[in-house]
Amino acid sequence: MKNLSIKKLYYSISEVSKITAVEQYVLRYWETEFEELKPQKNRAGNRIYTNKDIQLVLQIKSLLREKKYTIEGAKKILQNYIPEIVVQHINSPSQTDIYPVTHAEVKKGKDSIKKDLEEIKKIIEYLIAKL
Repeated sequence: MKNLSIKKLYYSISEVSKITAVEQYVLRYWETEFEELKPQKNRAGNRIYTNKDIQLVLQIKSLLREKKYTIEGAKKILQNYIPEIVVQHINSPSQTDIYPVTHAEVKKGKDSIKKDLEEIKKIIEYLIAKL
């Protein structure tokens, strides 16, 4: 498998087929079955896949071929799927970690940000009132 640490913005369907070991016609079929898998198309009409698309293809492949889910079962699993997030360390920007993030963790992070913004809003309102 090709090393995904060397990032390209877009990959052709043939490159994705080689990276994921999934035939091109299967990738096209999966696009019709899984609404999450929608690669963009370039001016010539060729599919261009992002790294997130490739991660999704690998997830679908794992569900269907390794874990033996049906397409309908895989669709239900993918409703809560969030692609792995690449995080760069603050102390060492050259080092990156890739780890899966659950839907609950993303929701928790959004809730925390919302609370912080509400607190900032109150502080700003207080300061404006003092002016």
